[in-house]
Amino acid sequence: MSAPLSTAALLALCFPAPDLGWLAWISLVPLLVGISRKKPHYGFFLSFICGLVFFPGIGNWLFQVRGYRLLHHAIWGTYLAIYFGLFGLAFSFISRRWGVVPSLVASPFLWVSLEYIRSNMGFMAFPWGLLSHSQHQCPRIIQVASLAGNYGVSFLVAWVNAALAAVILIYFRSSPTKYSARHAAILVVIGGALITSSFWYGHWIVSKQIVGNEIKVSVVQGNIGQEKKWESKYANSIMQTYADLTQEASRDRPDLIVWPEAATPRAITMDVRLYRQVRDIAAKAGTCLLLGSTHQDKIRIKDQVRFKYANSAFLISHDRKDGDKKYDKIRLLPFGEYLPMKGVIPWSYVRIPDPGSYTSGQEFTVFECSHHRFGVTICWETIFPDLVRGFVNRGAQFLVNITNEAWFGKSAAPYQFLSMNVFRAVENRVYVVRCANTGISCFIDPCGRVVDRVKDQAGQDIFVQGILTKTIQAIDSKTIYTQFGDWFAWLCILASAVAVILTCLNRSTRHHSTL
Repeated sequence: MSAPLSTAALLALCFPAPDLGWLAWISLVPLLVGISRKKPHYGFFLSFICGLVFFPGIGNWLFQVRGYRLLHHAIWGTYLAIYFGLFGLAFSFISRRWGVVPSLVASPFLWVSLEYIRSNMGFMAFPWGLLSHSQHQCPRIIQVASLAGNYGVSFLVAWVNAALAAVILIYFRSSPTKYSARHAAILVVIGGALITSSFWYGHWIVSKQIVGNEIKVSVVQGNIGQEKKWESKYANSIMQTYADLTQEASRDRPDLIVWPEAATPRAITMDVRLYRQVRDIAAKAGTCLLLGSTHQDKIRIKDQVRFKYANSAFLISHDRKDGDKKYDKIRLLPFGEYLPMKGVIPWSYVRIPDPGSYTSGQEFTVFECSHHRFGVTICWETIFPDLVRGFVNRGAQFLVNITNEAWFGKSAAPYQFLSMNVFRAVENRVYVVRCANTGISCFIDPCGRVVDRVKDQAGQDIFVQGILTKTIQAIDSKTIYTQFGDWFAWLCILASAVAVILTCLNRSTRHHSTL
């Protein structure tokens, strides 16, 4: 039982916080060694225990969300742990039939395949805590994401773990034959070659000058407490806060000023007075204003008037020459903005309330400001790489993520969100501007380096109020990942499927093989 617990602990330490990313390179070794040559059902059990400890460990901030219960945490952790269990099942199955080295060769493919499936499983998709995210502070390593996505980085880390496990299993836990030692050495050499080539590719990329047309952007971090956002008695003070901060930001003469998700206390499309107030703030600042607000449309169904709600981003033109434009959030938050499979799954049995139904957007809106194009993601949309690249494929030259993470209190959640934003910048080779209600608001360059962030004099970057203005480059970029998406992940799925099928066809069981 020490093997899965050791891996779970090492993995949890890789992510914010404490963000010890270097541990990722050895974190899987205990598990790989522990389940090697074990019966498949035992491999599943040990790996499941690993996931059951790991996911709640990095996601304990969910307890900060109002209405979230221990029961929900248990359900969520159990579901995610199943993916770890499936990895252990397949790995042990291959190990029993083919031996140690073949199963270790297959392990990076299996790991990436299950990461991808977990990240794209409909409303249950949760691309959180991927192995690649642990490397967000290593720009020279993560540049391969522009070729193979963040799954390419996960593969690299998993392969190194497999190579180290091979050394332990072949040289320290058995009497190696020439054949087994040679194959283990090949695994190590390939791992070394992958790291070296990735490092030098990354070094070449980060050494290049970032070239593009300049645009000056300001982010406004209002730091409005979640308990105040929707209380009418705080509405005036909220708008005054944003008006004052916007006026302060306008002194830097930015081309674009950004407010966070759901910045206004009410939907601006349903409150003419509020809409006029926002327009006046933009006009006084003398620049375009991007902000998040709830959007409501009247629709008529069978002679009945109903409202359709959307979580939207609005681009307000300061001179009113261009009409205001909006983007409706495409990827809604399940259980937060809608109840998935409502009427089919009895969610009330596990005490999950109905949050109401927002309507998802259908269009990848690309905004234009000062002759520069940009796309906007709202809140957790930014953790889905395939969705984000859709904006760049449609002409976006930089990306803006507006979000409200006040829900999670002073926890690791904002830092984990930030680590994923780093990969969106690298994958598409564009700047990412992040504007959060309570933080972290920052600028990320195309190499994934956090250029600067809103912080107070003590260096605190969450639950502080402030503004930040930076000049960034608007880049016409089309990386391999931007154009072809998750081709590498699908390649890993194909390789994994072939490995499992061949293993099923191989009826001989090699309990004591060291190959």
